[in-house]
Amino acid sequence: MLVPSIQFDPGLAEAGLRIALIHGSGLTVAKRDEAPASLAALLSRVRDSGETFLSEGRKKAVRDLLRHGKYKPAGRAKPSSEYLLAAALEGDFPLVNPAVDANNAASLAYGYPASIFDLGKCGLQLLLRRGGAGDSYQFNPSGQQIDLEDLLCVWMKGEGGVPLPIGNPVKDSMATKVFELCVGVIGVVYAPQGPEGRDLEACAELYAALLESQCGAKATSWTVTETGPRPGTR
Repeated sequence: MLVPSIQFDPGLAEAGLRIALIHGSGLTVAKRDEAPASLAALLSRVRDSGETFLSEGRKKAVRDLLRHGKYKPAGRAKPSSEYLLAAALEGDFPLVNPAVDANNAASLAYGYPASIFDLGKCGLQLLLRRGGAGDSYQFNPSGQQIDLEDLLCVWMKGEGGVPLPIGNPVKDSMATKVFELCVGVIGVVYAPQGPEGRDLEACAELYAALLESQCGAKATSWTVTETGPRPGTR
């Protein structure tokens, strides 16, 4: 079975970053109207815990991971995991399709932002690096753009081998989003090193298990890789 890979840009050598790469193939992602029992149970636990479901330590560590140069992870630029928590507490958790719901459930459960891509659109070889001045992409059907300067981003090989940004811990690109005809996905979960990154393996395992149980994935795999530590953290 072919498995995906992700390469780290040398500029991330001291980023203190852990990445889980999840692969699922043979999927069915037809839209559904009700949350599956496992997601409903998770949402119930979140509502019972309130804001404390995501610890301040986890929240700060993830935000610090994104904080770089001009990029400040707050407001509309906050990590997607925080958006999912707010949506769960407000009773407005998004149901998109089984694959995207699996991504969001794993992200919510552990407080790490996550991306999901259609494997047929992005290919197996990905790159992780920060966006540069002028980099952006469309993130929703209405055409809204996100400025990627200094933001940690996943890139795919575009036409002629030119890297194209497709996802980040805040919002993913429309170019590789997962819709009903998708049969294979790649998930990326972003986590810090140190104590607050300790749950990444469990998050990746849950992600893969949900692709199997909720999407009927015939094959799944996951791996965790990391950069060097931030200066002064070890």
